[in-house]
Amino acid sequence: MAKPMVAIVGRPNVGKSMMFNKLVGKRMSIVEDTPGVTRDRLYSECDWNGRDFVLVDTGGIEPHSDNQILKFMREQALIAIENADVIVLMTDLKTGMTAADKDVANMLLRSKKPVILAVNKADKIGDPPAELYEFYNLGLGDPIPVSALHGHGTGDLLDACVEYFPPKDEDEDEEDDIINIAVIGKPNAGKSSLTNQILGEERVIVSDVPGTTRDAVDSYFENEHGRYTIIDTAGIRRKSRVTDEIEKFSVLRSTLAVDRADVCLIMIDATEGVTEQDTKIAGIAHEAGKASIIVVNKWDIVEKDDKTMQKMTEDIRRELAFMPYAPILFISAKTGQRVHKLYEMVNHVYEMSCMRVTTGMLNNVLADATARVQPPTDRGKRLKVYYITQTGVKPPNFVMFCNDAELFHFSYQRYLENRIRETFGLEGTPVRIVIRQKGDK
Repeated sequence: MAKPMVAIVGRPNVGKSMMFNKLVGKRMSIVEDTPGVTRDRLYSECDWNGRDFVLVDTGGIEPHSDNQILKFMREQALIAIENADVIVLMTDLKTGMTAADKDVANMLLRSKKPVILAVNKADKIGDPPAELYEFYNLGLGDPIPVSALHGHGTGDLLDACVEYFPPKDEDEDEEDDIINIAVIGKPNAGKSSLTNQILGEERVIVSDVPGTTRDAVDSYFENEHGRYTIIDTAGIRRKSRVTDEIEKFSVLRSTLAVDRADVCLIMIDATEGVTEQDTKIAGIAHEAGKASIIVVNKWDIVEKDDKTMQKMTEDIRRELAFMPYAPILFISAKTGQRVHKLYEMVNHVYEMSCMRVTTGMLNNVLADATARVQPPTDRGKRLKVYYITQTGVKPPNFVMFCNDAELFHFSYQRYLENRIRETFGLEGTPVRIVIRQKGDK
C-alpha cells in the first residue's frame, strides 16, 4: 500500500512552500515573494510520530483566472487534491479571509476529503489572535494557527493530519526496490512530455514556454517491469543565461536530482542534435557516476532517410565521447513511439551499475589482458599490475595495485577498463578505477 498523502493547497502567496520546507526540513520548494513560483506539484517523504507520509506542495489556486500558467497551476492542485488522503488549506492571517479563500474552501468541501484549516503568519506565541475567528466562516471547523516562518503550530497541524490516516500497513517499509530515474536535459527537449507519457496523466506542466518546469518533481509509478520514481527536472540552462534567481535554484535542483537518481535519462532534441549544453548536462550525470541512457526525442518530426539514424548515432558518439557506455534510444515522447522500451533499458543499466564481480574473476581477466597486451615501459622500467579488486557499486569502483603509478598510462588504464566491460557487460554505467602503487597507504 502507498504511504498516506497530505496536500497543502491555497491561493498564491499564503506561505504553502515555506510551510512545506519547514515540515520537510530542507529547502526543496523554491520560496520567493513572487506569486506563482511553485507552478507544479512537489513531493517529499516525511514522518511524524512513527507514521511515514508523502507531503505535496501545490501551485496556488486562482479560482477565476484566464492566465495560462495559473490555469495549469489550478489543474495541478486539483490532481493533488484528488490523490490526497488529507488536505491542508493554508490561509493568511495578515490579509484575513478573502473571497478566493472562500472559493477554494467550497471546492475542497465538494471533494469530500478531510480538510484541515491552517491559518499561517500567526507568528506571535500566546492566545490566538482575534483575527483568527473570522476563518470559522469558511465552514471547515477549528482553524489551527501556524507560523511557517518560526514553526509554531506545526505539531498540532501534523497531529490533526495523522488522525485521518488509514491504519498502518506492514508493507510501508518495502521501499528498497524502487529505481529513481532523473529526466535531465536542456529546456524544451521534451522532459515533461516524456514524464507525462510514462505516467499517463497530465502530471507535469507541458507548455511551449521554455523554463515552465521550475522544480524537480517526483512521481511514483509501477508497471509489469518494476517500481520507479521519476524525477522531472527543471531544464538545465547555460550558466550565462541564468540571471533569474529562480532559474538559478532550478539548475541547482537538477544537479541535486541527478545526485538522488539511480538512472539518468539524458534528453536530446533530435531537431537540434547534440549542443554544447547537452554535453555539459551529460557531463553532470557522468561525473556523478550515474547509470545513463541517451534518449533522442522528437524523432517523429525529423525528416529521415536510410542513414539518418546512423548519422545521428555517430554524431552523439563523437560529441559525447566521454560516455561511450550509454545506450541510445530514439523516441517520440509526444506519440509514445518506443517509450515502452525504456523500462527494460532502465532495469538493465541499473543492474549493471550495481554489479559486483569476485576478485578471482577480475584477476583472471587482468592476467589474460596483460598477456595479450604487454604493460607499457618507460626508461627501461616496466609497469607491473599485481592485483585488482572491486571496492564499491553505483558505479562499479575498482582498485588496481601496481609497482609504479606513474608508469600506468591513461591509455593502458582504458584498455583494461574495456577488457573488464567486454567480460562483464557493464553497459550504461560509468566505471571508476583507482591506481595504487606498492607501499601506498
